[in-house]
Amino acid sequence: MEQKHKIWKSFMRRPECLTLTALFGLLLFNLFFTKGFFTIQIRDGHFYGSLIDIIKRGAPLMITVMGLTMVIATGGTDISVGSIAAITGVFTASLIGGDFAFEAGAVSGSRVPLGMAIAAGLLAAAMIGLWNGFLVAKIGIPPLIATLMMQVAGRGIAELIASGKILTIYYKPFYYIGSGWLLGLPVSIFLVLALGMLVWLLLRKTAYGMYLTAIGLNKTASAFSGIKTGMVVWSAFVFSALMAGIAGIVTSSEIRAADPVNLGLYLELDAILACNLGGNSMKGGRCNLAGSIIGAVLVQTLTTTIYSKGVPSETILVYKALVVILVGLIQVTDWSLALKRRGCRSEAA
Repeated sequence: MEQKHKIWKSFMRRPECLTLTALFGLLLFNLFFTKGFFTIQIRDGHFYGSLIDIIKRGAPLMITVMGLTMVIATGGTDISVGSIAAITGVFTASLIGGDFAFEAGAVSGSRVPLGMAIAAGLLAAAMIGLWNGFLVAKIGIPPLIATLMMQVAGRGIAELIASGKILTIYYKPFYYIGSGWLLGLPVSIFLVLALGMLVWLLLRKTAYGMYLTAIGLNKTASAFSGIKTGMVVWSAFVFSALMAGIAGIVTSSEIRAADPVNLGLYLELDAILACNLGGNSMKGGRCNLAGSIIGAVLVQTLTTTIYSKGVPSETILVYKALVVILVGLIQVTDWSLALKRRGCRSEAA
């Protein structure tokens, strides 16, 4: 009994416990006040329902936070992930082609092989990550300023690649990434699981995760201990850009188009919110991958709930802003100390 109590107490101290509690509370709200929210239907061998939509539409965000968690663990941030997603999606779409043509009675819409187009798009994302990492790790520009420059310039680059147009993709094999099905479930779910496992192995089964948190806690001490802090920070920005690039490809595949203006719009805000909800402090020193993914599910569940209740889409940012304020208050306030002081004042009175 005592052992079970210790396990429960240890679990309650984990940073993602509060996130799970909030997610459970939101799901409980939908159970009582949103009709059919938990209904799962099978059509043509595929599962459909709000819960499936949450995972499917939240896949790009969950992929993005996998990389952003690494950057935040070092004490930095990357607000360019939305623009990187746009550049990658648009560049990949431009290589596949936006022309509708017929060849031997079949639709053909790919100028280059699909694998080559995706690889080129991810290479472009990695190059942007190298640039961000160079500005932060080598030049010494604060991460917020360095990635802000790419956030602004990235949208312009995406529009230049697309010539200011929305690129519609007609190549059906490309649709499978974001809107395909496997074993009755969306392919994007399996992509999230595969990438999550790879990143988890990298962070937990190698010293890389320890290096990230050590730099976030004390960069100077980490350097003196032999950690190549510049290379680790640099690599974190590359990982963040790659994950954002994959998210951009998944999104463009799902909507079968690449919009340089709206693709990945506000993705950075949702990703940072998800990482914070997952217990990753913006001060660095924490690398909670599971918490970030749970935070991403919570953010997407909140968005789905707002839509299902018929709330106007333009007010979604207001609700998310309230969540950001609440998370900020929880993170910066030492509640145990505050309650202790309040108790002391009550006793004095």
